[in-house]
Amino acid sequence: MVRALAVKRAVLLVLVLAGCSGRQTPLDPAGDQSQALASLFELMVWVCGGMYLLVLLFLAASIYRARRRLNALPQGETQDDTALTRGLWLWGGLVSLGLVVLAIASFVTDWALAQADRRADLEVRVTGHQWWWRIEYRDPASGAWIETANELHLPAGRTARVSLGSADVIHSFWVPNVAGKMDLVPGRRNVLSLTPRRAGWFRGQCAEFCGTQHALMAFDVKVESPERFAAWLARQRAPVTSSDPQLARGRQIVTGGACASCHVLRGTAANGRAGPDLTHLGSRRMIAAGTLPMTRDAIQGWILQPRAVKPGTSMPPIALSPEDADAASRYLVSLR
Repeated sequence: MVRALAVKRAVLLVLVLAGCSGRQTPLDPAGDQSQALASLFELMVWVCGGMYLLVLLFLAASIYRARRRLNALPQGETQDDTALTRGLWLWGGLVSLGLVVLAIASFVTDWALAQADRRADLEVRVTGHQWWWRIEYRDPASGAWIETANELHLPAGRTARVSLGSADVIHSFWVPNVAGKMDLVPGRRNVLSLTPRRAGWFRGQCAEFCGTQHALMAFDVKVESPERFAAWLARQRAPVTSSDPQLARGRQIVTGGACASCHVLRGTAANGRAGPDLTHLGSRRMIAAGTLPMTRDAIQGWILQPRAVKPGTSMPPIALSPEDADAASRYLVSLR
């Protein structure tokens, strides 16, 4: 029994420690904003943990002293409370000092986060939908907006000014490795600055319950060098140019059928705005807001039965023959 309990505790400890690193944790900061918040959190843990430890020590000492003195006092005599009074004053002073330290640290952190917006040289617009993310970048060259979906790319060492809005209900944008969370509210735009420092893939998530598929409203974040980011943005700017004759049937189905009424493929007749932009769909890691991997089979299944994967999604099932569904998925996965 004791051994089984020890094993359970060891497993629990491993699970707790596993949350301290990875691609979705605030305890492994990879940006200026997340580092500032992690430092503030660490200070709060030290101050509050120290206060809690002192409370336990004072409680144990007072119980010990009270028992000793009560046993030593003659019958009918009372003890002097001068030491207790001084101790309470000292404790009140320590609590006040701790609160002042935390208040100043919170102010300094808020000020540092606000200053980051002044350094922003990249403008990004994110709009939350049930249950996916519309992501747009302002092209530094032309000033036009370049749209993608469910995958956010950021240049390392540069500050991005992310404008957050919602198309339906309240969502919350959260990339814990890079920054804190911010709500997306219908009818207004909130602003969050992101200054990533470490290259790699991180995971973002909607952190506000927004409906039945809230848990399946995730997105990938890729931090890369400014040069790689500029090259990626240039590729995203380009319209669809695929002319492979083997993909002609799939191109016809996607750009001339039901898909075209809800999705955009720049450079084609497909110009719908209800769903995500599919122009460079094949270059993304996941589909359906982090629900399925970017594979031909996953795309085909999503086209035929999206509500079997994500019940309640606004995308309807598309009635295609197995051959047409295969052709459409082959074409979409080729869009890089």
